[in-house]
Amino acid sequence: MMSPRLTVYFIVEPPRYEQMACYLAGSLRQQFGQTVALVGYCPDTKIDTVSKDVIAVLAKLGCEVRPFRVEGRFSPDYPHGNKILATLEPRETEFSAFFDSDVLCLRPNKVESIVKDGHVSLTPAASMVWGTGQTWHRIYETCGMALPEERVKLMRQKGARQRLPYFSSGLFSFPEKHRNAEGQSFPQVWMDLAQTIDKNEEIPGRRPYLDQISLPLAIQKAGLKWNILPEEQHFILGGSLRGEPLPEGREIFTVHYRKWEILKEVGLARQGKRMLEQQAGVRRIDQISRQGADAEDNG
Repeated sequence: MMSPRLTVYFIVEPPRYEQMACYLAGSLRQQFGQTVALVGYCPDTKIDTVSKDVIAVLAKLGCEVRPFRVEGRFSPDYPHGNKILATLEPRETEFSAFFDSDVLCLRPNKVESIVKDGHVSLTPAASMVWGTGQTWHRIYETCGMALPEERVKLMRQKGARQRLPYFSSGLFSFPEKHRNAEGQSFPQVWMDLAQTIDKNEEIPGRRPYLDQISLPLAIQKAGLKWNILPEEQHFILGGSLRGEPLPEGREIFTVHYRKWEILKEVGLARQGKRMLEQQAGVRRIDQISRQGADAEDNG
């Protein structure tokens, strides 16, 4: 088999995101097989507190857990910025894709469906609750950039009016080796712009949405374009759709569920556990240590 072209990476952070990360990794292995490399990232200040069971389950899935430095990267600390810090970490594949930990892959998928040369592939955000069009003017001005001509429709937006580009940072892919005219990679540009926007106190609502606010600017300044994925590749549950089943007649590849209770409501929690069992041999994370104990007893 050829080496993977894509690394899928995600946050493994106790207590909330380490369990979710195992179910995400199990679903990635189930639906992408060995066509992707998997890496979990944990803030270096918490790496020693990651459950040994979590590390064991992820190891069974061929997923290494790596630390990244957090101290002094944002001031004050900005936990939502962990995905930017993880994105800055080095990887060996041609493309990388970030998945939020509370994501589950539901059906067989292909790398070429979620990556594109010269593009950041992603979906529009579900909604925008932190500012106005005038806020965008201030943001682009702060970064010394012109407003883009292109407009997008947000995922859960009603009405036909399109808006300035605003994307979800919960699932995106990008080419690792691309550099802009200044020699910067997409992750480097994203971090720089996020810092620039964060320092302007006249921009309202920049936290906790800083990662998503800076994302469309980073794509442009990195010399890339956006490739808007079909909603089926990043279907966001909850919100205005809370309590509704998955739409019939559509092949939903990936759901972003936010809370495990929402996954239960739409009848997908069992599938998440079943995929983990098929790929790692356990339905629950804490079963892995019992497996090891049973093996020792029988040795």
